[in-house]
Amino acid sequence: MDRRDALKTVGLTALGFGAPPLACAAATATSVPAAAPPHWGRGFDQQRIADLGNGMFRNPLISGDRPDPAILKDGKDYYLTFSSFESYPGLTIWHSRDLINWQPREAALHRNIGSVWAPSLDKHEGRYFLYIPVKAEPNEIYVSWADAIDGPWSDPRPLGLHQHIDPCHAVAEDGSRWLFLSGGDRVRLSDDGLSLSGPVEHVYDPWRYPDSWDVEGFSPEGPKIHRHGGWFYMITAVGGTAGPPTGHMVIAARSRSLHGPWEHHPRNPLVRTVRSDEAWWSRGHASLVEAPDGSWWSLYHGFENGFWTLGRQCLLDPVEWTADGWFRMTGGDLSRPLPKPRGGQALPHGMALSDDFSTPLALGRKWNFFRPAPDEADRVRVENGTLLLAGKGLAPSSGSPLLLIAGDTSYQFECDVELAPGGTAGLVLFYDDKLYCGLGFDAQRFVTHQYGIERGRPANPHGPRMRMRVTNRRHIVSYHTSGDGGETWQRFDRGMEVSGYHHNVRGGFLMLRPGLYVAGPGEAKFRDFRFTALAD
Repeated sequence: MDRRDALKTVGLTALGFGAPPLACAAATATSVPAAAPPHWGRGFDQQRIADLGNGMFRNPLISGDRPDPAILKDGKDYYLTFSSFESYPGLTIWHSRDLINWQPREAALHRNIGSVWAPSLDKHEGRYFLYIPVKAEPNEIYVSWADAIDGPWSDPRPLGLHQHIDPCHAVAEDGSRWLFLSGGDRVRLSDDGLSLSGPVEHVYDPWRYPDSWDVEGFSPEGPKIHRHGGWFYMITAVGGTAGPPTGHMVIAARSRSLHGPWEHHPRNPLVRTVRSDEAWWSRGHASLVEAPDGSWWSLYHGFENGFWTLGRQCLLDPVEWTADGWFRMTGGDLSRPLPKPRGGQALPHGMALSDDFSTPLALGRKWNFFRPAPDEADRVRVENGTLLLAGKGLAPSSGSPLLLIAGDTSYQFECDVELAPGGTAGLVLFYDDKLYCGLGFDAQRFVTHQYGIERGRPANPHGPRMRMRVTNRRHIVSYHTSGDGGETWQRFDRGMEVSGYHHNVRGGFLMLRPGLYVAGPGEAKFRDFRFTALAD
């Protein structure tokens, strides 16, 4: 069955990894209602996964906040990383053999150098490189290198580029090395790739959309360079990353030489959300990659309809090369199952978010601190099935909470929490230090967190130790507590609604993330953290 025939086959069975079969819902070719989400495969903790187990997959490829995908094909292996912003350790490297199933490996960035945006992951003459743009004072682009993909990675070195973001490493036909940058600019690199070898120069004026389109702004960014069939192709994002769902889009240009001149794709834009009822909003920031079977694909990001709170998720779109030497995306609005590429080894996708704390904490691979201090990792240790987390600050806003990326639209998480004398601890849903919610407690009273501020202080009937549960069901949040280890539960008398906890309200390009916090003196103890994705 070829791809066109397979796209017609929507009455499918989705086989979940470690889960009973799920019926795959039919969807139209152009849209899917936000109130009736389709089924996915199911993996660890019942988290949704792309692989349906029957030769088909459904987007998102990797759920949750996985923006600005930077992919590297390295023989039979594929490596992928994403913007990690103010979460550290950051720039976790993901690994795949089949383009569909991905496993996190190690984080490449351990020192807080600022908010990390849209890196470039490359390999040149046997060495791996990360070019890392950072939003800070001032902005900067760093380079880090490693001789093995799992590191150790070198300490990031600043290149002295303060006016650009979104670097893309490219090698010209004459062997010279370059970084292509936002705005249609580029700069030459030294032969070792670790410093600049010339001034920034403007080389490309991106295609411009009609003025009548609803966009966030022109914002030409995220250039990706690919060499194929005697051409260099430059793929660029325009229209703004967020804002109106119809803004972000994918355009392309090509040249026989990396030094130009560049001609626009005659069918720009190649990808764009055109209606707010489509399954994916603000789609853009695309790359090309060849699959094990020789087919071609594009990875880019987008917001799930109605779920800006999940951040920009990683999407996979089939690519077709056309007779005129151009290419096009063929997945439509990505609302329905698509045939997987063939070949390659399918690894178990993702990881369990549940944690019994029986092994060293998976910092970077699973857990991250928000905006950490240089010694933040010293706050945490694991002993005998217990996570001990030292208190910091007075609330989540000043305490660098320990967070996860959860990619389902509904889920719950729970944990046994034991306080240190005089301390406060609890569970949170955290966007940033100005926008979060959750429930904490000290030995006498609860403390509620809402809109990024501390509010109610009702009495705590459980004392310094309790089991807590947070349920987020399509943005409706409830809390339960237990004084007997989860045998019986009491619903906390405060519910919340969090659909507005996202970038278009607050900025920052982040997502709403579950996690743990401790404030005040001493170390709180966390045991038996359980995460479960919930069916909508």
